[in-house]
Amino acid sequence: MPPPDDKPNSLPGSKAAFSWKQARDLFVAPDWHPDDHAAMPDIVANGRKPDIRACGSCHRVEGTGGPENASLAGLPVAYFIQQIADFKSGARKLSGPQRPSTQLMLASVKDMTDAEVRAAAEYFAALKRKRIIKVVESETIPKTGPSRLFYVKSPEGGTESLGRRIVEFPDDVDQFELRDSRATFTAYVPVGSLAKGEALAKTGGSGTTVACNLCHGPDLKGLGPFPPIAGRSPSYIVRQLYEFQHGGRTGGSSALMKLPVEKLSQDDMIALAAYVGSLEP
Repeated sequence: MPPPDDKPNSLPGSKAAFSWKQARDLFVAPDWHPDDHAAMPDIVANGRKPDIRACGSCHRVEGTGGPENASLAGLPVAYFIQQIADFKSGARKLSGPQRPSTQLMLASVKDMTDAEVRAAAEYFAALKRKRIIKVVESETIPKTGPSRLFYVKSPEGGTESLGRRIVEFPDDVDQFELRDSRATFTAYVPVGSLAKGEALAKTGGSGTTVACNLCHGPDLKGLGPFPPIAGRSPSYIVRQLYEFQHGGRTGGSSALMKLPVEKLSQDDMIALAAYVGSLEP
């Protein structure tokens, strides 16, 4: 990992330059493509010290997010506001081991004002969602390892068996770590996942779950207060299905997810996430 120095870095397709020190300062949201979006509210661009980090730092200025957190672009305003309220109240938490990114989120939202929450919600809701994830079925994948909060290809090269899991990583680690919203990702999923996931999503799988379009819209691009799920990070989708099933998400309209998730196996969750992630946002 490059040292957090002050040397400016450049990226293809951008006239901007940011240092590694800036990229790791969570009170700075590096804006590589300012012409691609409207002006950011201060809470998105800079946060508010000492505890509220810039929303655009972790989630990127265009709301694209990464495997370790959530994409925010295009989320309905009411849904966004409800999720912040759930984080604050404890209705949205972790069922399993604590993850640093979620702990950081909980600390950051604690003292956000209603005006700051709404400003962020309206900004991200107006952003166009991008197709940045390629879902690939495979039995064998590049050898990977953890890098801070996500996985990367091993510098030693080689391959490994995928097994019954999803492995998602940035295609260009430096581009992602420098917080460019145009960074892309590859998500490897087990062979057969897409067909199985499509059947579950569209039909409910003979009672295994409930057809996703009933709430999330005919193309799974959102419907009213219900969020778009098409094209979202497969690893994120699996985490949320797990949280709904194990009680980590209980606020707002979470009760509506109780029936769809209660019978899902881990393989079902992986298949649904793979299919949903493969769709056009």
